[in-house]
Amino acid sequence: MTADSYGTLYIVSTPIGNLKDITFRAVEILSSVSMIAAEDTRHSKKLFQHYNITTPSISFFEHNRTARIPQIVTNLKKGNHVAVISDAGTPGISDPAYRLIREAISEGITVESIPGSTALIAGIVSSGLPTDRFLFEGFLPPKKGRKKRLMNLIDQDATIIFYESPYRLIKTLKEINEILGDRPAVIARELTKMNEEIIRGTVSDILSYFNNKKPRGEFVIMIGKNDTNVFFK
Repeated sequence: MTADSYGTLYIVSTPIGNLKDITFRAVEILSSVSMIAAEDTRHSKKLFQHYNITTPSISFFEHNRTARIPQIVTNLKKGNHVAVISDAGTPGISDPAYRLIREAISEGITVESIPGSTALIAGIVSSGLPTDRFLFEGFLPPKKGRKKRLMNLIDQDATIIFYESPYRLIKTLKEINEILGDRPAVIARELTKMNEEIIRGTVSDILSYFNNKKPRGEFVIMIGKNDTNVFFK
């Protein structure tokens, strides 16, 4: 088969919480492709049921990517359209979808993005921190290399964005305070969900808050520039 007869790989953004935060086009694509590669098929089942999506799905995540990528590419080269989704938000951000995308491109397969929700954008636009320039750092390494990564950010003239789990939130905030300083900061928790919460202040303010309240849910950490003019009142 030639590249003209290959299927299209659709990168489909899904809700980060509220199931209504999905585009008409995304639902249409998910309903019409031959297969959906989902980060966790059990997690995505709720979305599929809500929109009556009956397309066959397979799991595609970090630990099975070596086997799954050739399988997906083979399907695409047979002329089948495939959609890839993450558990929440836009695939390719802090997940292995970019490896699949890169392989598809190298095989001459068309890649098409279906835009939608992304936690880092939802967080920063409601943070009150400067948005003219921001740097997304994703998750810090769980063990080695954390402090080195933070040290490299000291002189960055930008709002810095991290993702973090509830289990390492306190540790990460302490290291940020130690290395980057007590800067203006915003934490967005459980965005678009029932328990959505946005906490603004300084790094030390937010540390104090979570020393008295157990962290729950998924977090977007946003650290402002080292500029006292943008501290929250």
